[in-house]
Amino acid sequence: MTTVRLPLFPLNSVLFPGLVLPLNVFEERYRAMMRELLKAPEDEPRRFAVVAIRDGHEVAASAPGMPDPTALPDRGPTAGFGTDPAKSFHSTGCVADAATIRERADGTFEVLATGTTRARLVSVDASGPFLTAELEELPEEPGEEAGALAEGVLRAFRQYQKRLAGARERSLSTGADLPDEPSVVSYLVAAAMMLDTPSKQRLLQAPDTASRLRDELKLLRSETAIIRSLPSLPASELTRGQTNLN
Repeated sequence: MTTVRLPLFPLNSVLFPGLVLPLNVFEERYRAMMRELLKAPEDEPRRFAVVAIRDGHEVAASAPGMPDPTALPDRGPTAGFGTDPAKSFHSTGCVADAATIRERADGTFEVLATGTTRARLVSVDASGPFLTAELEELPEEPGEEAGALAEGVLRAFRQYQKRLAGARERSLSTGADLPDEPSVVSYLVAAAMMLDTPSKQRLLQAPDTASRLRDELKLLRSETAIIRSLPSLPASELTRGQTNLN
């Protein structure tokens, strides 16, 4: 088993390969991470790992609050994640490559990264100023009938997107905007669907592309049926999520 050690950035969301991740970094532990990444030569990737939080808080408390107003706020790399942070995270995450890391005058950072490959969390190290993790990068196997499943998912996704957009054709992506490579389709659709974090996490850790596409086809049909009875909703942007406040 080949592993790699990378800085670890836990979030209340799931990152998929190929998807863009904007970050607003203000906590000191993650500012320290960005300063470390900036030490890498410009021609080398600035990689870190993103994992979804299973049990914990994306942003640590910075002041006393409920239920004990006298309690001191949690500090350090494990703040918000308990004494064994590995138990607070989902075991499958995504390696990210930071294309842009811009430090602001106040010491916070504006970061734009892209997911590159899935990875399994092997261990977490909290001995430094920020969390690091040993990870096993996961290959993406196609599975059986991935091509045919991708075509079906794209058709179902267009119907789903049309329902979200309230049938306003001008707000929909055209067929030319959507990929046809099965693994890319599976990740794009998983990121674009309006699902909760556990559902997205299940799609991320699917054993192969075909399995992920099968699950997405079921979800798309189910969600489209539900949306038919709801008021019109705005369509989501496909390749960029909301900026995470960290």
